[in-house]
Amino acid sequence: MISRRNSLSSLLAGLGLLLIHGQSEAGRQVEEPLVDSVRSALSSAIANHAPPVPEFPDTESRLVYLRWLGAMSDRLRKNKPDWNVRREFLQTLWYESRRAGLDPALVLGLVQVESNFRKFAVSSVGARGYMQVMPFWTRLLGDGDAGKLFHMQTNLRFGCVILRHYLNRERGDLFLALGRYNGSRGQAPYPNAVFGATRRWQS
Repeated sequence: MISRRNSLSSLLAGLGLLLIHGQSEAGRQVEEPLVDSVRSALSSAIANHAPPVPEFPDTESRLVYLRWLGAMSDRLRKNKPDWNVRREFLQTLWYESRRAGLDPALVLGLVQVESNFRKFAVSSVGARGYMQVMPFWTRLLGDGDAGKLFHMQTNLRFGCVILRHYLNRERGDLFLALGRYNGSRGQAPYPNAVFGATRRWQS
């Protein structure tokens, strides 16, 4: 359980559909102007700098997390051989996923498809980091410093908040939300790739 996770999800859900019309292309991903209320909610979700420390209501919940951490660590060892690096990455991904109301297995699958777990990955259109976040998001929601997208928690937080935003826009339709994330809404290859990768990370 993550403190304030439910309030964050409900806030973003309530605001997720309030967009103004007009789009410009940024590579394959679409930059969409946001109305002030949506921008404010997303910016607030990004700006909360709470450390990625899991919180648990009881011992059983903590044990469930520790079992998940052990299982995912085994599967991720090839990509991240160092235990401390692997543990920090998984703990942060679990925290940011749950905070945004997303399944950690889905986020792991998306990271696998987007960057294959490379922290400094850069796409041909300039998307950056683990979740391949486009730099324009730092201008829309942050201070405009795209270099921060190479910081692990910042990248995972942006990616999870953006995916939650798209999921709210698509009224819970994950197929369409993943298409929006990739800039290929309505086309099957990208969502299917993420769904396929997600199966590797399911408990």
